[in-house]
Amino acid sequence: MKVQKVPAATDHSTEEKIKNAARIMFHKKGYAGTRTRDIADEAGINLALLNYYFRSKEKLFGIIMLESLESFRITMMAVINDENTSLEKKIETIVSNYIDLLIHQPEIPLFILSELRSNPEMLISKMNPKKVLQNSSFSKQFKEKAAAGKITDINPVHFIINLISMIVFPFIGSPILKNATNMPQQEFNSLMLERKVLIPKWIKLMLKGK
Repeated sequence: MKVQKVPAATDHSTEEKIKNAARIMFHKKGYAGTRTRDIADEAGINLALLNYYFRSKEKLFGIIMLESLESFRITMMAVINDENTSLEKKIETIVSNYIDLLIHQPEIPLFILSELRSNPEMLISKMNPKKVLQNSSFSKQFKEKAAAGKITDINPVHFIINLISMIVFPFIGSPILKNATNMPQQEFNSLMLERKVLIPKWIKLMLKGK
């Protein structure tokens, strides 16, 4: 009688080593330019072991992006629901943290767009945008300030659209921007860091009360 071999238990330290190596390579070369061989070499393992744990580059990329988004969502919800932080400070923190995330993981916006096209229910369930738009301290502060005439009384959805667009669009359009201006990556990153200061100022002018 042939005895089946039982697969060894998953080694979480090896999993993390592979994921950390993949983050480095995706950041360095982008998703399209990264080969599974590159990730295996960066992790110091053979290709067969990488395939045993993650099967494909696409699956590995999806896992990393979702983990990054979940970590970011938890951090942002703590900021958004902090009743002791002003609306202005919340906006500054959101902008700063989001730009830092996208500088270190520039593939995230395109991943989100791809998932929204192919699997929107899964991504929406992970991010739970209703908590931001309807039930958060952020939303409550926004409505109170608008009612008091301290900021422009607009639909908060317009505000969220404008804020996220100002943060994310430069990263989505970065290949065109960098090509049109002969801008190296380091200069692009510096430009994005400047937006940490500029975006809250622009938002404040947009929301200026009567």
